[in-house]
Amino acid sequence: ILNRRSVRSFAADEIPDDGFAAILEAGRLAPCTVNLQTWSFAVFDDRSWRETFGGVLPFRAQLAVVILADTYRVRTIQEAFPHSPLVEYTVGVMNASLAAMNMNAAAEALGVSSVMLSETGRTGLLDASYLREKLELPEGVVPLMTIVFGYARSGSPPMPPKLPLNEICFTGCYRQPDREVMEDWLAQMRAGFKATNPRSSLEAQLQHYIAKFDQAEADLQAMVFRDGRTSQ
Repeated sequence: ILNRRSVRSFAADEIPDDGFAAILEAGRLAPCTVNLQTWSFAVFDDRSWRETFGGVLPFRAQLAVVILADTYRVRTIQEAFPHSPLVEYTVGVMNASLAAMNMNAAAEALGVSSVMLSETGRTGLLDASYLREKLELPEGVVPLMTIVFGYARSGSPPMPPKLPLNEICFTGCYRQPDREVMEDWLAQMRAGFKATNPRSSLEAQLQHYIAKFDQAEADLQAMVFRDGRTSQ
């Protein structure tokens, strides 16, 4: 966990089949609410990615897994979430995200690098409608992210600035954020982004995401609350 970094430049070395199988198995064995296992994993190599999406794997990785929150499967035998679409969606996201982190940790333990993508190459939540169409997803299956795997081309990038433990932990009632700590964190974020992306800025990157939020919000509302499945 301490060594893991988001890697965006991969070598041409292939990941052994048994190594990738172990990564998928780690996702399968993740903890989850009521053992509902509300996830699915769409698995791709470079060839199948090209056939499905018409381009190369992001950052020329070797393999990719699209992580899906999937409440459709359990609903084929049991109505586990009657009239509670927000709870259903939250449970699906929570469980599938735990599976995704298990995969990342397993990959790192095997010396395989990775990065979780939410937008790059139309790979995640901000392009949910596009992925639903390409993957022919049924109701109750929502794309969250794509994890791409491979061997890092060079050394690990530095760890991005993390908030101190005493800023994110509290006992009893919620403690208001320390503004000085938050401003220092933001300044480090800006400096770090500029160092790795000299032709851009953190604000420009955020605006790129924000420009997609309205459409992504509409797409997700349709996917989560469509077909009359609304709160009662």
